[in-house]
Amino acid sequence: MEKSIIEIFNDRLVELAAAQYGVNMKELNYIGGFQNFVYEYQLQGKSYILRFTPSSHRTVNIVQAELDWILYLARNGMSVSIPICSLNGVMTEVIEASGMYFTVVSFEKAEGRKISYPECLEDVVLYEKLGRMTGKIHALSKLYQPEDASVRRQEWTDNYYLQNIDFLPDSQLRIKERYLQLVNEINNLSHKEDDYGLIHGDMGVGNFFINEQGDITLFDFDEAQYSWFVEDIAIQLYYLVYVYGDEDGRALREEQAQRFMKPFMEGYRSENTLDDDWLKQLPLFLQLRELIVYIGAHRNYDGDESFSHSDNQWFKDWIAESRNRLENGIPIVNIWS
Repeated sequence: MEKSIIEIFNDRLVELAAAQYGVNMKELNYIGGFQNFVYEYQLQGKSYILRFTPSSHRTVNIVQAELDWILYLARNGMSVSIPICSLNGVMTEVIEASGMYFTVVSFEKAEGRKISYPECLEDVVLYEKLGRMTGKIHALSKLYQPEDASVRRQEWTDNYYLQNIDFLPDSQLRIKERYLQLVNEINNLSHKEDDYGLIHGDMGVGNFFINEQGDITLFDFDEAQYSWFVEDIAIQLYYLVYVYGDEDGRALREEQAQRFMKPFMEGYRSENTLDDDWLKQLPLFLQLRELIVYIGAHRNYDGDESFSHSDNQWFKDWIAESRNRLENGIPIVNIWS
C-alpha cells in the first residue's frame, strides 16, 4: 500500500529544508495548511513563512510560476508577501521523499493582522481598498508575460477540488451532474484578454493582512490560476455572504452583497475596466465557488455525509443549505437578475 503524504512528510524532511534557510527546526512553528504544510519562523528580528508543497499538489514548475507572478506584481507596486532566496541563492528548494518530492519556498510574512468575522462584514472602507487592489492586479494581469513560457500556472479547470469531484459520495449524483453543466456553461464564456487572465484565485479574508495604517498586504497565491477576472470578485463576495444562513439568510446575504459590491466596484474601476455584463455572470461564479468549498468540506470528512465528527451546527446547516442550492442551480446570492 502506498504511503500517504502525511506519512511521508516527517521531521527529518523539515529539518533538511529548514537548514537551507539557516533555520533550526526547533525555531519553526507549524501554522497549518490544507494542501501544503506551512510554518512560521523568526530570523534576525523578522518573521517568515516556510511552505512545503507536495508534488502531487503542485509541480516545482507550477510553484515557480506562482513566484514569478508574485514578483511581477511586487515590481509593479503591489503589496504582496514576497519569496526570499535560500542559502543556495534559489527561491525553490526540492526535497526528495519516497518517490515524490516537496517544493520548499520561504516568504516574508505580511505585516499587520487578519480581519476576521464579524469585523469584516460591515467594513466598506476595506471593500473599496480590496476593489482597488483587485482591479490593479487584473490590469497588471493583462500585461503579464511569464519570463519562461514553459513555466506557467494552471487553468481554472485544473482546480484541485474540481479535479476531485469524486470526493463527493455516489449518492450526490445530482451535484455531479450539475458540476458538468456548470463547467460547460462557464467554459463557453468569452476568453478575451480584457476579461480573462492570471488571477489570485483565493482572495478570502484569511489571505491578506492589514497594518495599523490600513494598508493591505496580500499573500497565499497557491490558487493563482488563469480564469475570468470576475471569478476573483465572486470569491471575495462568497466569503462575505456565506456566513448568513437559516430562514433570514437570503435577505441578509442580499444586504451584505449590496454593501460589498458598491464600494468594491468603485475601487475596482479606479484601477481596471470591466464590462458591466460580467457582473451579471457573478451568479455562475458564486455557484462555482460554492461547489469548490462544498467538495473541500467532504474531502476533510472522508465523504461522511452526516459529518458526525463535527460539533459545529453552523457548518452542518451550511452543508445542508449548500447541497440544496447546488442541486438546484441556485447561487448563494443574486442581486443582478
